[in-house]
Amino acid sequence: MTTYLKALISGAAMLTAIIVPAAASDGVVTVKSDYSIAETVARIKKDVLEKGIKFFGVIDQASLGRNAGNDVRPSRLVMFGNPALGTTFITSNPQAGLDWPVRVLVYQAADGSVYAAYSDFDWIAKRHGITDRAPQFKMATEVIQSVTSTIRKN
Repeated sequence: MTTYLKALISGAAMLTAIIVPAAASDGVVTVKSDYSIAETVARIKKDVLEKGIKFFGVIDQASLGRNAGNDVRPSRLVMFGNPALGTTFITSNPQAGLDWPVRVLVYQAADGSVYAAYSDFDWIAKRHGITDRAPQFKMATEVIQSVTSTIRKN
């Protein structure tokens, strides 16, 4: 029994290192990438475009920080979305526009690990009190999970 519990705990710890689900308080989902910042961004962009999703661009936050005199670890904000899907949230509550288009933050932690973080769609629905778009939020969740799965070597 002890060996089984150790294996179960070890497996759970490994899974937590891969995907950190959104906590009720912060609504952020974090996925550990197996690639560099540049490759992670490239993989996300490629998958988004292959899915026919509109790619809005990338903001290099570290570069902006350096230009402003701040030492910022590598960090890029990737923005994309499907207007037909994303704007349904805005039709339910205009303030949902704060969370659309979808944004994925690709960043490097102090230990050199690379992560992709995004807002959990269930959290977004609760944040904006949207209760009439459950199928659309489910679809958005499935899409972001698929997009971020491309940054893992499976």
